[in-house]
Amino acid sequence: MTGSAPAGTTTPLAIAVLGAGNIGRPLGRHWVAAGHRVAFGSRDPGRIASFAEPLGEGARAATYADAVEASEVVLLSVPHPALDGLLDRLAGPLAGKTVIDATSPIGVSEGGLFVSVLGPGVTRGSRSAERLPDSPLARAFCHFPDELLWSRGTGQRHFWGMGTASDDPAARAVTETLVHDAGFVPVHLGGLKESAALDPGGALFGLASTPAGLRAAAGL
Repeated sequence: MTGSAPAGTTTPLAIAVLGAGNIGRPLGRHWVAAGHRVAFGSRDPGRIASFAEPLGEGARAATYADAVEASEVVLLSVPHPALDGLLDRLAGPLAGKTVIDATSPIGVSEGGLFVSVLGPGVTRGSRSAERLPDSPLARAFCHFPDELLWSRGTGQRHFWGMGTASDDPAARAVTETLVHDAGFVPVHLGGLKESAALDPGGALFGLASTPAGLRAAAGL
């Protein structure tokens, strides 16, 4: 059974993946396979060159700044503790770029439950939008178990849902296209202030399910 999904992109995009770890690597591989050009940004590009080079001409290792400069779309997938410092350095170059925030402000409560370190009433999406007022921004790829991003996006394409949120229609459209090109079905939850379900402790955090299952869990 395959869920409904928007058509894949017809024009290759230049994408910067900032943080080539458990989220950035599988998503970058999906996007290269879909025909996009992906620059995997790192503090030390030499450390990821052996990963990027076998992916072919559509992939390369780069510094964070170089990857952003050459991009139209930027995926933020660095560890959350590194995010503020990265945005301090790159807020200017990110202006005008579509930004997809896949970071996770994860903490653990005294009772052993996952919680957002940002505290109640603040979503990661709204906080990032405040930091990047000149960048159309969306949230995606932040609730799905990262160890399944490659296997579920290849072995069962367009069966699994992926929650998204954005205040900007153009950023939403780009994000939904890239969710589709990664092998998933986008499930739009609403605006960034309404995206708490995607954050640690939220209704969708850690959940891999069908689009209908995500909508039910989010109360849509």
